[in-house]
Amino acid sequence: MPQHRFLCRDALERPGASRLRRPGPDDGAYLLFTSGSTGAPKGVPLRHANVMAYLRATTARYQPTPDDRFTQLFDLTFDLSVHDMFLCWGAGAALYCPSDAARMAPQEFVRRHDLTFWFSVPSTATYMQRLRILRPGLFPSLRWSLFCGEALPRRIAEAWAAAAPNSTVENLYGPTEATIAITAYRLPADPDAAAQLPDIVPIGRPFPGQAAIVIDAEGTPAPMGEAGKLCLGGSQVAEGYWRRPDLTAERFLPPQGTDPGMGWYRTGDRVRETAEHGLVFLGRMDRQVKINGHRVELQEVEAALGRAAASDCVAALAWPLDAGGLARGIVAFVGRDDMPAEAILEACRRMLPPYMVPSQIRPLSDWPVNDHGKADYKRLRQLLE
Repeated sequence: MPQHRFLCRDALERPGASRLRRPGPDDGAYLLFTSGSTGAPKGVPLRHANVMAYLRATTARYQPTPDDRFTQLFDLTFDLSVHDMFLCWGAGAALYCPSDAARMAPQEFVRRHDLTFWFSVPSTATYMQRLRILRPGLFPSLRWSLFCGEALPRRIAEAWAAAAPNSTVENLYGPTEATIAITAYRLPADPDAAAQLPDIVPIGRPFPGQAAIVIDAEGTPAPMGEAGKLCLGGSQVAEGYWRRPDLTAERFLPPQGTDPGMGWYRTGDRVRETAEHGLVFLGRMDRQVKINGHRVELQEVEAALGRAAASDCVAALAWPLDAGGLARGIVAFVGRDDMPAEAILEACRRMLPPYMVPSQIRPLSDWPVNDHGKADYKRLRQLLE
């Protein structure tokens, strides 16, 4: 029994093609595979109802018009591309697709077409700043600047706000399992207020109709301000993984005391909730390692590295590993080769306990990124092997 039906141009142009059944809210909209921390692909089927919930929320929030011009910087295998296409087309706006060569540094493309909506991963902005092309006033046409897909450093957000002075900057957050993005934080327009934010811009609060709960190790809601695992709920949450009932039962489990009728997803992200900023991202649960019996958050090491090296192209990896796969130390990569490694290490020693200080710094003039524009940890690890 075929599981797919392919319609090509000749079939669509036949008489009666317009009588194809209109999909319902519970029908599948698309299926995307995400590798997650294990590298084993997991299929995430999203329904039309999931996508429409997202589009309704973002249409109300950003109010696109037929006069807007959107960027399309994401590959179609990345669910953020759904935002680019359907938020744009739903408003009757224009979608502009740069060439592959222009994707990582599309400043001329944006200026030439007077684009009004920007959406990218933070690494794209980081790369532009490294090339010293993220100058104040660079993008006067932009009215919205959205970032998603990885942690957004505050200094990059501030630099972008200066480069797009007529733009509102927002940091969006959401795993594929919760349909594109489900929370957002708006950067304060006042530069002095923005400068008081944490080094990593908060991920804010859920969209209307969606929910977020921070749970502790026992699975119960954590008190305000305490760190824990982030759980997401609402109409944007998928029903589970494609043909993985075991993993679905583990990850799509409602937190204790919540409405069992609402869909829930347990992310692998560690956050804390604050009254002022909403949710503050603290790193991936699977990037927590033990070194000589000490629990180490690699993202905390990376935050110190970024301050020490004055760079947002930094990465910390547990290395070397013993025969049992346990970490014996930390190796750091820094995306600059004009600062002595010892100076970076000395600054790290002033900020971190001894067991968290990297054993070595490896400078890289060419920072590796994956197909989605994020830091490519797989390639960085290959440099160690």
